[in-house]
Amino acid sequence: MNAIVSVAAMGATRNPDLGARLSRVDFLKSQARKPGEAAFFYRDHHFQYDAVKVLPGEYYVSRDDLVIMTVLGSCIAACIWDARARVGGMNHFMLPDGTGAEGGGRYGSYAMELLINELLKLGARRETLQAKVFGGAQVMAGFTSMNVGERNTAFVLDYLATERIPVVSQDVLDIHPRKVCFFPVVGKALVKRLAHSHPETLAVEERRGDALAVAKSTSGGSVDLF
Repeated sequence: MNAIVSVAAMGATRNPDLGARLSRVDFLKSQARKPGEAAFFYRDHHFQYDAVKVLPGEYYVSRDDLVIMTVLGSCIAACIWDARARVGGMNHFMLPDGTGAEGGGRYGSYAMELLINELLKLGARRETLQAKVFGGAQVMAGFTSMNVGERNTAFVLDYLATERIPVVSQDVLDIHPRKVCFFPVVGKALVKRLAHSHPETLAVEERRGDALAVAKSTSGGSVDLF
């Protein structure tokens, strides 16, 4: 879907100089974003969909028929949606919890609450939410002392159980980086396990929150670069 949309039809009056008609990607790029909200919009040529990339520490919630994408190592992405309200979203957190205001969405304790609250604001109901969970890989051989992927996975599954949000599917742990694509309106998720071209680089860049570098570091495998 790469429709040309009317700015007025989408309620866009923030910038009258944008012109009468824009592609949806251009329209989305033009809008102000909340702190932590993903803002990397592009046209996904594989799916032929408008898309948004969620970087580490970010989230995105939408009622639009688009695809939300991220790349994961030891991090976790929770994809949560309400099938009745036809709204869904994804986050991408790096550690279960932590301190400091700057951490924000990099910590699961904040990222999960933020994602759920933003879904409720768009009309979702807590009792009809469902979740799919991805990530938590051990991408560095021999790097087992911290068990970051295991800790992240245990945290998100425990959090969702406590909130009584059923996890209907998951692809977690193991040693493979993953690319995850989520269609928020229908709750469909696709995951691709990526080849280990440079796992050490993936882990380092993921900790830095540099998703573009994450994508580049796996370019030797089966990942599509954006």
